Amino acid sequence: MPTIADIASALEAFAPLHLQEDYDNAGLLVGDSGRECTGVLLTVDVNPDIVREAVTAGCNLIVSHHPLIFRGLKHLTGTSKVEKAVIDAIRSDVAIYAAHTNLDNATGGVSAEMAGMLGLVDVSPLQSIAGEPDTVGCGAIGRLATPLSAYELVQKVKSTFGSPIARCDEFDTTRTITSVALCGGSGAFLIPEAIKAGAEAFVTSDVKYHDFVDYAGRILIVDIGHHESENCSKNIFYHIITEKFPNFAVRYSQSDTNPIIYL
Repeated sequence: MPTIADIASALEAFAPLHLQEDYDNAGLLVGDSGRECTGVLLTVDVNPDIVREAVTAGCNLIVSHHPLIFRGLKHLTGTSKVEKAVIDAIRSDVAIYAAHTNLDNATGGVSAEMAGMLGLVDVSPLQSIAGEPDTVGCGAIGRLATPLSAYELVQKVKSTFGSPIARCDEFDTTRTITSVALCGGSGAFLIPEAIKAGAEAFVTSDVKYHDFVDYAGRILIVDIGHHESENCSKNIFYHIITEKFPNFAVRYSQSDTNPIIYL
C-alpha cells in the first residue's frame, strides 16, 4: 500500500510545486506524509462534509484543487468551515493535499483538460512560463475541428462543463468561431493574451463587469461558474493516481458541489 508521501510524489511529478504562483499554498497541508494511504478522496474544495465523507469511505487522504489553508489561520476554534475542517481532519487522522496553480500551470493541467473536453485540437498554453518547456504555462488555446457559431459554442460550453448559465458580452450569435482560449478558475487577467493570440472566444470564470465592457467586440467572453470550470481537476488527479497505483482505492467525492447556487 502506498504512503501518503508516495501519492504526493506522483502528483508532484505531474504538477511540480515550483510551478505554483507566489500567493498559493499547494502541497501537503494537513497530516503525516509517512503514513500508509488507505484511500484517496478527490474534490475541488474541502469542508467538514468532505472530511466526514472521507472518514466514512475509509480514505485517510483528501486531494483537492483549492487549498483548504490558503489565507493563513491565526487560531483554530472551529468558528469557520475552514477551521472546523482542519480540526476534524486532524482528529480523524485524515491528511489533506492540494494541487492548485501548479496544476493549472502544468503540462496537461486544468485548462488543457478543459480544452480536451471541449474537443479543441492543436492545443498549447496561452501564456508561457520563463525557463519552462513550451508545454508548461497558464491557460490554453486551440481550435475547434469543426467551427461553430457563437451561439452553438456557448451552448456547447454550458453542456460540456455542466454550467446552467453562461455570462457573455453582447455578441453576434451567428458569428463563426474557430479559435478558442480557456482558463480554469479566475482567468480574466488572460483576456489580453487571448486577444493577442488571435482567439475569437475566451472561456473562463469570475469575469468583472468592466472586463465585459472594455473588451466587447474584440473577443467573445464566456463566463461559466468557477467550480464548473475547475471540476475537471478531479479527473486529472484520478488518472495520475490510478496510473501510478493500479487497483488502489480512489474515489470522487459525492459531497463536493458548487457552493454557489443559481436561482
